[in-house]
Amino acid sequence: MTDDKPTLIPVEVAFALPDRQEIISLEVAQGTTVRQAIERSGILERFPQIDLEKNRVGIFGKVTKLDNPLRPRDRVEIYRPLIADPKEVRKRRAAEGRATRKGAGSRS
Repeated sequence: MTDDKPTLIPVEVAFALPDRQEIISLEVAQGTTVRQAIERSGILERFPQIDLEKNRVGIFGKVTKLDNPLRPRDRVEIYRPLIADPKEVRKRRAAEGRATRKGAGSRS
């Protein structure tokens, strides 16, 4: 007698807002994709602002595609869009630092 049940693997789906984080643990069939796990987790209903066509996703901090199959104990992370470009923020801070140093070194 053969067992036709699919092999289940444990995974997590995570999403965070500045004031709240949600991590949902679930078991999915081996071969389940990132998109399928997100949809099965129910997180899209809890956070209607998530748009899988716009939000990037990753596994343990490494960006991945929605059709990537999951492995046991993977944590799928849904990333929020960046509000500020990190490169522009660094440039602005560097420019402010230069302006401060120029003014601090001058004497009458």
